[in-house]
Amino acid sequence: MPKNITLDALTEACLDTSFEDGIRIDSELEPIGGPGGPVKPAIYEGGRYQHDKRWASPADTEPTPVIVVDNVPAQANRLEDALRRSRVETGLPEFHLDLSELGQLPAHLPRQLSSLQFPHRNADAYLRDSLLDGQDFLKTEVGRSIFDATPQAAGPLVAWFPQALLYGFWQSHLGKKRTNTKHARAWVSEIIGWNPAAPDTRLLGLKGDALNLSVDESVTFDPADATDWRLGKDKKVAGAKHERLSEIGHGQVPFKGDGTPAAVSFARVTQRATVSFAQLRRVGLGGNHPADAAARALLVALGLHAHLLAFGRGFALRSGADLRPTKTTVTWLGGAGDEQCAPLSAEGTQQLLEDAAGAARKHGVALDGWGEAPTRLTPKPNLRAVISATWPSLED
Repeated sequence: MPKNITLDALTEACLDTSFEDGIRIDSELEPIGGPGGPVKPAIYEGGRYQHDKRWASPADTEPTPVIVVDNVPAQANRLEDALRRSRVETGLPEFHLDLSELGQLPAHLPRQLSSLQFPHRNADAYLRDSLLDGQDFLKTEVGRSIFDATPQAAGPLVAWFPQALLYGFWQSHLGKKRTNTKHARAWVSEIIGWNPAAPDTRLLGLKGDALNLSVDESVTFDPADATDWRLGKDKKVAGAKHERLSEIGHGQVPFKGDGTPAAVSFARVTQRATVSFAQLRRVGLGGNHPADAAARALLVALGLHAHLLAFGRGFALRSGADLRPTKTTVTWLGGAGDEQCAPLSAEGTQQLLEDAAGAARKHGVALDGWGEAPTRLTPKPNLRAVISATWPSLED
């Protein structure tokens, strides 16, 4: 009979005395276009995919060529964004960096940044460079507690940045003589494409032009604002560039060089996600063992819910990478042996998360930011200055 992942089971597994190891979630994924359909992996500097070789089975005599479709840090960002989008339902703590007073920002940029979008979570420079009610965030009581927190004294992170204890952080932006706390991620997720059919295929093409304007014509324009350009070379325009017409979007232009990496057909695409009880047992609140276990169980419940929200149905990683799970297996990694678990649902993990939060409160775990409205921050003058320098106001 499949094992049910209950709050009692999670809490017992998170005790310091527990010999339980973790939970593993394995999913077979299928492109929206069907099995073997092309999938676009992430592209890195130099137009490269992340190639690797993996052992598909201990019985294999040779490792299998693979391409990492979505790597561990990218998956963590997607999980956090799923939590951001469901924040009202989960009551997760959140800070908003309000940028609405920076009226010159172009339309495609956000008017606020969520703490669930900060690249370095609680250790992020945006948080460091913020004001709370006009006061330097680092000098406020809540700010000091968050920046001084460690895995062994993690109360402020459970209260304000629980995602940091799941997906890891490194407090490396305060200076060499200040705290440099690290915490390895407890939740690891990755999407792999196995046996790529043609891993080096390039996408070739031509940008068309209905009037076939001559790309040999020279134009003058300001790189910061290409809406006001002039035909020919005009030396009177300060800071202007002299380029071919194709640089401002006119004319028929072939893709540069050898093209960009194309989507790849794989024999199979899989996702594996794990949560390590061993890593979470490094998280403590300062000596209260029942509270420690309750806080850790809350983190596991949060991770399970984030996974279901992000990947429990069809999802889009990027253009050309729309996938859906066709088969998912959840395995409890136990000290006395592994057990297959009953299927998970978003409704079930939402309830598990609510129950875990309630139990944590009963054990005295501070959940200050949970169930509260987002805390509003504003940028410090130095941050405002660099944002304005990057995105200066352009006169109409």
